Amino acid sequence: MRRPHIRSVAVAIAVTTAATGLAGTAFAGPSTGVERSSASATTNATAVVEAARTAAFAHATATGVSQGDELHAQDVMIDPEGARHVRFVRTHDGMPVLGGDLIVHLDHKLAYTGVTRAAGHAVEPATTEAKLTADQAAAKAAQAAKGDAGTAQLVVDARGGSSALAYQVTVTDQNGTNTVVIDAVTGKVRSNTPDSDEFLSPKLLESLRKHGETIDPAAGNGSASPEAGLLGSVSSGATTYPSAAMGTGKTLFVGSVGLTTTATSRGHYQLKDPSRYGTETRDAKGSYTEKFSAGAKFTSTTNVWGNGTTSNRASAAADAQYGITQTLDFYKKTFGRKGIANNSKAAQGMVHWGKKVANAFWDPTCNCMLYGDGDGQTFKKPLVVLDVTGHELTHGVVDATAKLAPTYVDSDGNQYGEPGALNESLADIFGSNVEFFSNNKNDTPDYLIGEKLGLAQKFLRRLDHPSLDKLEGTIDYWSPDTYYTEVHAGSGVSSHAYYLLAEGSGSKTINGVKYYSPTYDNSTVTGIGRTKATAIFYRALTRYMVSTTSFHDARVATLKAAKDLYGANSTEYKTVDKAWAAVDVTAANTPAARH
Repeated sequence: MRRPHIRSVAVAIAVTTAATGLAGTAFAGPSTGVERSSASATTNATAVVEAARTAAFAHATATGVSQGDELHAQDVMIDPEGARHVRFVRTHDGMPVLGGDLIVHLDHKLAYTGVTRAAGHAVEPATTEAKLTADQAAAKAAQAAKGDAGTAQLVVDARGGSSALAYQVTVTDQNGTNTVVIDAVTGKVRSNTPDSDEFLSPKLLESLRKHGETIDPAAGNGSASPEAGLLGSVSSGATTYPSAAMGTGKTLFVGSVGLTTTATSRGHYQLKDPSRYGTETRDAKGSYTEKFSAGAKFTSTTNVWGNGTTSNRASAAADAQYGITQTLDFYKKTFGRKGIANNSKAAQGMVHWGKKVANAFWDPTCNCMLYGDGDGQTFKKPLVVLDVTGHELTHGVVDATAKLAPTYVDSDGNQYGEPGALNESLADIFGSNVEFFSNNKNDTPDYLIGEKLGLAQKFLRRLDHPSLDKLEGTIDYWSPDTYYTEVHAGSGVSSHAYYLLAEGSGSKTINGVKYYSPTYDNSTVTGIGRTKATAIFYRALTRYMVSTTSFHDARVATLKAAKDLYGANSTEYKTVDKAWAAVDVTAANTPAARH
């Protein structure tokens, strides 16, 4: 994983009025949908933001907001049952605060009900006098990340239990960009993190090489039913252009699938979906560009994309476009979420990215998915498998909401810390849900991640019994050492809790796949069903998680979400508590202090 965990402070307000559960879930109140006019929505959002900002300063002891702070709203969430939540990022004396994010919670009358904050301390640094110049900081950043440094910007780094004056620098090399934070007083490198989300970590790639394994996903056969676009039926016989058309993707991994495309003129088509905000896949043609506009458009005179093999460049594009649109549909039809950032904007993908790139990842620089073709040795094919796309696009959703960030990164680029592990877990959880949503017979829905990659253990990770993943050494249960666990390995804690919440402990067969989920305390957990479990985890992510959320914080977040949706005395609420206890995350063993 390569996480974009230090980004410029955003001040735009995105209004979220989405339903907070899955179809068929019983809510605490009726869904509001998105029927309000944009003018009334904006007016309402403005009032909510002002009330939340006022409440944050009025309750400064709880919120940690102090003189010199300014709060900039990123998201306004209005729940069907009346609660309001405003996610803020913060500046201090005009400087962006890293780790200064918080969510202010209000009731339906806009009265303050609580706060979720990333920093448990005051964000004001001990000194505001930098000893390094911006040029000196940029030079140190360039040396640390081995690339070309951009302009150094003064920030307050409030991560890690204290606050310091620092410089933030973007460093660019052939493989992308890193965000480097340099202490403005000591010159120490405080963090050096790649800005994109790789599916395969350096640690896993080394493990594959050590075991002599290759990733060679199995090809799909047959066909899947063509889907209609979100805006209804489409026709290829349009006389006005551009217009929506129904095409066919002949993919590498899921057979023939229906793809909504754009008819640009009679008999000419582009791999761009007008019914899903203009979502499009392009061809990077071996370049390392992070500008989507630089990618070559896929066009056709037949509206058939690919031939099911790597001999046709459009085959991988068909997989990518299918996976991206299925992920969009999952989030839209399940949660009412309009696009990855919930802003009704296109999701984008570029295939054939770079030369012999053995990975796929979400790239926040271009807000798109990038897929390499593989290195031809360890990695035989483009990694455009459905659950990989669902996993990676979920990193985009997390980046647009909680911005869960790893705590530290080693010299090889491996990332550590519970917030980063929780990020990976949520990507696996919702990536798995994309498979269940798609229900494609060529990619059977399951609680396995990367089951089509051709690995000897038959999957990369799994949610029911995470420690069966020997390649990454994924763990089943929390312990104090989890803080020092690589994020993919650590993801097993919350993934296991989710599976137990959804399906329960013990043996179970689903869609022909056998599962066995153990528990730390030898307890028996009876699941509440995937629909409700997923509703709880999504609400927890969007309403109660921030950049520093740990597994114990996630327990509290999911309990709050379950209380919102089903009540504090409900079976759902009690099962959330049991599921976390079954992975050894309890109120009693909550660490006394953050690392």
